[in-house]
Amino acid sequence: MGLGTNLGDKLKNLSHSRLLIADHIAPISNASAIYTTAAWGVEDQDSYLNQVVQIETNLAPLDLLAQVLEIEQMMGRERRLKWGARVIDIDILFYGSQILETEHLIIPHPFLQERNFVLIPMAELTPEFKHPISNLSMQTLKRNSKDLLKVEVFLGEEE
Repeated sequence: MGLGTNLGDKLKNLSHSRLLIADHIAPISNASAIYTTAAWGVEDQDSYLNQVVQIETNLAPLDLLAQVLEIEQMMGRERRLKWGARVIDIDILFYGSQILETEHLIIPHPFLQERNFVLIPMAELTPEFKHPISNLSMQTLKRNSKDLLKVEVFLGEEE
């Protein structure tokens, strides 16, 4: 799962989202470092803190999505502008190697191969994991990325 925040106390938002994921969905089995990056999509907004976490769940993908949306709502997420500022964004990036396309959920996440803020932490956690559609590893996707946004490890100070 990809976590992102650019409103309020960003570090606290990430921490709170991890706690809610563990409480409402499943324990987090692995987590990347926290990264800072400029906004993607709508660039006239504060920078983001991003992180990727791994969980193992028995929830079906659409049930997982329902839980994710509930957590976002509990944290005060308001959906006003696509790619706009948000207190938290939780994306289901993969569900094992499953491929799913419904009206409400596409797995793997359709934009992950275009976003360094996802590819870099994914390659950190699972460099050899292969995207089920392209069959390319996270390391290869990261290396081939055309995303020019800088992604840096967050060192504990707001930029």
